[in-house]
Amino acid sequence: MSAAISTLAASYGSGSESESDSDNDTGCCCSLPAADSLIHLKKAPLAKLSLLGTVDGAPEVAVKEDVETGVHLDPAFKEVQYNPAYENMFAPVFGPENPFRTQQMAAPRNMLSGYAETTHINNFMFEQQRRTFATYGYALDPSLDNHVSTKYIGSVEEAEKNLGLTVFETDQRKREKRKRFKENDASNIDGFLGPWATYVDEKEVAKPSEEEQKELDAITAKRKKKGKHEDEKPGEEKTILHVKEMYDYQGRSYLHVPQDTGVNLRSTVPPEKCYLPKKEIYVWSGHTKGVSAVRLFPLSGHLLLSCSMDCKIKLWEVYGDRRCLRTFVGHSKAVRDICFNGVGTQFLSAAYDRYLKLWDTETGQCISRFTNGKVPYCVQFHPDEDKENLFVAGMSDKKIVQWDIRSGEIVQEYDRHLGAVNTIVFVDGNRRFVSTSDDKSLRVWEWDIPVDFKYIAEPSLHSIPAMTLSPNGKWLACQSMDNQILIFGVQNRFRLNKKKIFTGHMVAGYACQVDFSPDMSYLISGDGNGKLNIWDWKTTKLYSRFKAHEKVCIGAVWHPHETSKVITCGWDGLIKLWD
Repeated sequence: MSAAISTLAASYGSGSESESDSDNDTGCCCSLPAADSLIHLKKAPLAKLSLLGTVDGAPEVAVKEDVETGVHLDPAFKEVQYNPAYENMFAPVFGPENPFRTQQMAAPRNMLSGYAETTHINNFMFEQQRRTFATYGYALDPSLDNHVSTKYIGSVEEAEKNLGLTVFETDQRKREKRKRFKENDASNIDGFLGPWATYVDEKEVAKPSEEEQKELDAITAKRKKKGKHEDEKPGEEKTILHVKEMYDYQGRSYLHVPQDTGVNLRSTVPPEKCYLPKKEIYVWSGHTKGVSAVRLFPLSGHLLLSCSMDCKIKLWEVYGDRRCLRTFVGHSKAVRDICFNGVGTQFLSAAYDRYLKLWDTETGQCISRFTNGKVPYCVQFHPDEDKENLFVAGMSDKKIVQWDIRSGEIVQEYDRHLGAVNTIVFVDGNRRFVSTSDDKSLRVWEWDIPVDFKYIAEPSLHSIPAMTLSPNGKWLACQSMDNQILIFGVQNRFRLNKKKIFTGHMVAGYACQVDFSPDMSYLISGDGNGKLNIWDWKTTKLYSRFKAHEKVCIGAVWHPHETSKVITCGWDGLIKLWD
């Protein structure tokens, strides 16, 4: 010990001399402990000096290996922008606990519904238990060690009955086979059974129990109630003539085109310039419920045909006294649509009583009736003279049905739509027709070919309940359920004209009719608020809007020979003439 002290003292002494020399040379102000401190060191008690061998004067500094260099992750993070080490990913969570978290919320979770423990199962064992459960309804409990436990989940009774056998195992026990009647003697012609023998305990007549019988009776009654329309008979047809004389002094009926109206109703040239209608000049009232549709007499437009929810169809004069000429009664439910043939001598009516009826315009006689058990939503004659005996109807069962008037039979069905058919319009010289449906699509068909050659359906396209062809045959105006009128080019492969979209009216939920002015300068449509809307065709600007009906204005027709006469009908039961 004394040797260690002397060595320490010597080291201090030698250091002081060298430092003092250097002090004198360089003028440094630094100095080591003075001599008196060394004397004090020499005089220190041996008990204290004995501790110098164990004293560690260095401060407590963390070793490099013990310092955590990684950054801890917030467990709420959904995305990590770098690749952390395993220790950082699964380090314990620091910080105070949330006092409002329930025990269920604080429980560890590694999936949406909770915590799933990872386990390793033989693929064959897993498939064996899965198939066993699918076949027999039981499987070994996967939460237990299946080498020790034989606890089952599912149908435990079935497991005990089959002794826990899986689908890959065969039962070594002899199963009792069902006994059959035996008669294998082929010479016994009448009694020979062979492999077709029945089982001894087989029941040949299965009689339902009381509960099953009640359930069957309820289903049968429901079906009868649902299909009660099949037993309904068509309504009795009759007609009422409202004028004194059916023929004038020259023997002409009201179908004769008048010459004293101030307008050439036989002209094939439209007016040069049309103007906006501004005031109401006449009201036809006679229907007791809302009017569904109005149609002008072909070519001349001197007569007006209307159908209503009061199950009646009426024929009116457009000129002269504007009387009601004839009422056609024959439908038992609301009439949905009407359509004249090419010359106006006959017309078809489609109603919710599931019948289509052909009427004689002059005499009011019901010529024939057609039905396929479904509701017709729209009906259209073929416009060609040589095909006037054919017509098509859009039905509620997604089909377009083509009938022949002469035979009264269905000659073609166009069955490609996925919803009820709303409207049918002939285009392209009557060689094709376009149909719209509740499936939010347009389909273009070649006549008499039941496969659509053009299918238009876009994500932005809504259902189109009404559609009209322009007078020049180039454009289709479609009333869309998103309060817009869309224009499709007939000659441009039925493409949507995105520059011509007419807005500003509210028609969502109503099949409001669209029509053009004869000179193609205006587009008109009713709306759900009872207003008549008039747009400029070139600029798509809404020129005029006025209140036409108290309820929905469902129909609007521009007279083909007049410059500013428009006929509207509404659910208030009125038909109005505007000029």
